[in-house]
Amino acid sequence: MYTKKILSLKSAKRVAEAAETEAKRHHWNVAIAIVDDGGHLLYLQREKVQLGSIEVAITKAKVALMFRRPTKFWEEMVASGRYGYLAMPGMLPLEGGVPLMHNGEIVGAIGVSGVKSSEDGQIAEAGAAAL
Repeated sequence: MYTKKILSLKSAKRVAEAAETEAKRHHWNVAIAIVDDGGHLLYLQREKVQLGSIEVAITKAKVALMFRRPTKFWEEMVASGRYGYLAMPGMLPLEGGVPLMHNGEIVGAIGVSGVKSSEDGQIAEAGAAAL
């Protein structure tokens, strides 16, 4: 019998708390979005950050989930001149989205927006590590 792992709200909050701790350590204000394995928003928080960062964080999380890799990968591809990736549906090639893994399975993703993309990525990685 196969038992599918799901991302609980409690786990999503733990991921967000770890990300928030990393952001606060550097005095960075960000939006943090957690999506479930279907790409649906499970948890969102923002602190003193522009409204546009809300949708960017959600989209980064969805891209990380749907393409099964950190969004840093796509940012690097575009930076190397592979602009065709920009035409992919739902693509946002900016660092800050990271899949959330449990026992080798993707159970959701985290997206962060509000500071430089490398800093967003640092925050997202800290959150993902808490799972």
